[in-house]
Amino acid sequence: NVSGAIDNVLDSYTSIDQELFDELEEALVMGDVGVTTASEITLRLNDVVRKKGIKNPADVKAEIKDIVAEMLEGGEDMGLITIPSVILVIGVNGVGKTTTIGKLAARYKAEGKSVILAAADTFRAAAIEQLMEWGRRVDVPVVHQSMGSDPASVAYDTLQSAVTNGADVVLIDTAGRLHNKVGLMNELTKIKNVMNK
Repeated sequence: NVSGAIDNVLDSYTSIDQELFDELEEALVMGDVGVTTASEITLRLNDVVRKKGIKNPADVKAEIKDIVAEMLEGGEDMGLITIPSVILVIGVNGVGKTTTIGKLAARYKAEGKSVILAAADTFRAAAIEQLMEWGRRVDVPVVHQSMGSDPASVAYDTLQSAVTNGADVVLIDTAGRLHNKVGLMNELTKIKNVMNK
């Protein structure tokens, strides 16, 4: 839990110094935010804290939330997110990946962005159907193939469609997996590599 890790770091300090920013960056990286994004967040946070004269570590969390929200809303302009933005949704079985994708799609669409969904969880027919239902609910297209298809192929087809149609956001649903399942983790690497091409 990234939020909990940030709270733990902030609770362990009574004043703000460089070590606090270093620990916050480490907490973000350990929470899978990514090195580049974690570094960008802490650089911006350092600047905001300095400009606003914030002295209390407890006041820092609200600033982190504002920075992250700003990055998510305006990422295209900051060079942090490319067009189309591609969000690969991963996690263990049953945590609500597909439902979250549906809600994100509705939010992005309400913001005026064009969205395409990818049904790359090809191991369960129900997963494809669930995502297609979300696509119908929020009126966004869903790229899918038959059950058992290569998930990387679905992701590639979706990205091609997004580029061709000028979509802003691609949301990719993947099969549930644990980090210790090597075959499934390698599949994520394949999906990423195929899309990068």
